[in-house]
Amino acid sequence: MPTLFEPLALRGVTLKNRIAVSPMCQYSSVDGFATDWHLVHLGARAVGGAGLVISEAAAVSPEGRITPDDLGIWKDAHLPMLQRITAFLAAQGSVAGIQLAHAGRKASTLSPWKGPGAVAETDGGWPAVAPSAGPFAEAYPLPVALDAAGIAKVVADFRAAAQRALAAGFRVIELHAAHGYLLHEFLSPLSNQRTDGYGGPFENRIRLLLEVVAATREVWPEELPLFVRLSVTDWTEGGWNADESVQLAALLKGRGVDLVDCSTGGNVPQAPIPVGPGYQVPFAERIKRETGILTGAVGLITTAAEAEAIVANGQADVVLLAREFLREPYFPLFAAQDLGVDMPWPVQYERARPR
Repeated sequence: MPTLFEPLALRGVTLKNRIAVSPMCQYSSVDGFATDWHLVHLGARAVGGAGLVISEAAAVSPEGRITPDDLGIWKDAHLPMLQRITAFLAAQGSVAGIQLAHAGRKASTLSPWKGPGAVAETDGGWPAVAPSAGPFAEAYPLPVALDAAGIAKVVADFRAAAQRALAAGFRVIELHAAHGYLLHEFLSPLSNQRTDGYGGPFENRIRLLLEVVAATREVWPEELPLFVRLSVTDWTEGGWNADESVQLAALLKGRGVDLVDCSTGGNVPQAPIPVGPGYQVPFAERIKRETGILTGAVGLITTAAEAEAIVANGQADVVLLAREFLREPYFPLFAAQDLGVDMPWPVQYERARPR
């Protein structure tokens, strides 16, 4: 059996294979509500055989959205449609995951296909918040630096969102501490110039993420896994780096985090990122090797052979695919065929199964 199709036990949850749908923003919500688009988008990947399907970033508060069109989980009214989605995913044999997020200084911006830049408050925008009062880029909002009460609210919002995620039927939570959003902003000296207990040395810059992890674990059942997505490096001198990510991952392992989803970048515009097939895999491999925590590899993984090599060689425990799943919702079914695995097809599609 290829390693890619071996089950993976995570606390009380077992993934049927090592293929996960990476969170991908769809910018198709109104007031944070999931829609039929989300049901079809996520459901199709479950029908396609993914072991884990992680929803796009769900904002833990209205001000935590990237755009006005983001998915949210800040109120109970969001739950019925999410429950419908998680029930469908489970019925296909996939584990339902959700990424909880706060956009920080990247908030109140336009959805990608609507153009660059900030959304004016007169057009429904809102004030952005961040560790420090510096914008991500010229066209982005000037954020307000969070005070102590604002930081406490962020922690409480993540905690409440985790409770709602459980009520919605999700079995995995991923905390989004990557790509230049709020938790990543606190980690990086490039976006965090605070002089209080949340800025300066490494121990202070990781404080908010550790508080969010602790608050989440308080309400997230012991038998359910918790992931953290990190941008392992900013790819910029003086920024968050791989050595710090290794230190942080070791701490996360001791605080109830089960897997680190290893991405990179997003906190600095025009960072010199050497994009190419599997370019982020070495970071997942290093964190796994040096800390013993499980890792996920993500980024331009497009073939069954690439995915199998990553897990078979012990570079990561899970592969997360994004764009490839947009191109091919049934990637796992065809990957199984390529690797000689007799993976069941949905009975409704069996007549089309290659022989």
